[in-house]
Amino acid sequence: MVIFGFGFFLAFLKRYEFSSTGFNLLIVVLGVQCSMLIDLIFHLPYKNVLDRVAEATVSVTAVVISAGTVLGKTNPVQLILMTVVEMIVFRTSRWINSTFLQVPGKISVMHAPLFGAYFGLAISSRFSEPSPRSEKNASTPKSDLLSMLGTLFLWVFWPSFNSILVANHNERAICNTYFTLAASTVTAFALSALTTKDGRFRMTHIRSAALAGGVAVAYTAQSIKYPWIAMILGQLASVITVLGSYCLQRCLNPAFKIHDASGVHFTFGLPSVLGAFVQEVLFIVNNGTNSPRLVYAVVVHIAAFCLTISVALIVGFITGSILSLKLFKTIPVSKYFDDQFYWEFPHLAVGF
Repeated sequence: MVIFGFGFFLAFLKRYEFSSTGFNLLIVVLGVQCSMLIDLIFHLPYKNVLDRVAEATVSVTAVVISAGTVLGKTNPVQLILMTVVEMIVFRTSRWINSTFLQVPGKISVMHAPLFGAYFGLAISSRFSEPSPRSEKNASTPKSDLLSMLGTLFLWVFWPSFNSILVANHNERAICNTYFTLAASTVTAFALSALTTKDGRFRMTHIRSAALAGGVAVAYTAQSIKYPWIAMILGQLASVITVLGSYCLQRCLNPAFKIHDASGVHFTFGLPSVLGAFVQEVLFIVNNGTNSPRLVYAVVVHIAAFCLTISVALIVGFITGSILSLKLFKTIPVSKYFDDQFYWEFPHLAVGF
């Protein structure tokens, strides 16, 4: 899911398909190794090796999502440094949540999409924006098809993603994730047709909003008791994604000089915020009789959520400032979104 799904999901730029899939593989395998080493170096509680690998793989999705915000604007050295820093910081954030706020480790690791989205947005603010007339910052039917293939792969395996760290791979977590994905997909098609002038579907909407439900339900997949709740959550996540794509790209991003290359904010960031909010609402509804303990638990959840976003934004901004230094041979704006800057193309060699 992480290697194949995200690799093709990010392959929508017409001249950046080699780098999208290839660099994704690089940062995934590097990030998993970093996570394993961090656990060993800091003597964190022992776990079964397979559990550690699964947790590390879920954690590395934060880096993959962050890479989507600067897609086509970073070189391999910058991506490697970003991966190492983000894995260390995300693991530290999780440790703070579990040690001081008593948030279960299997819950804190589900902050990965939230952390990755806002860490990446902070980094993106430190890179130059591409030229509005850049022809390479666009997709083709072929690249859109590859990206949709990645979306389908992520869609199919997202229930496993949300349940892999749950005890005995909780059946409820799997079913609730499926219901939210199904509802968000149907809503995505409806909203895409309603928000375009000619009533046609936009691939960008379907690609992003179809996954929004799976992202939003990550915190509550094992606690939602009725399928209709999961479906409503999926619909809300899809609405936020489609409408957020208009508002963010036209209002918020220009104001903060952010170029979100892959739409990470409305695909992963906003649905994660919605999921965290729904988690609090369901927790209050399910535990309404125990008032003193309820207030404490709600405050702890909110604190963990705010801490995760704050750390992501602050450290992401610092990391972006470092990565944008000339020391790391920052890519010139004219070379953004171009595979030929990194990869060999034998069929383009002169003399053949």
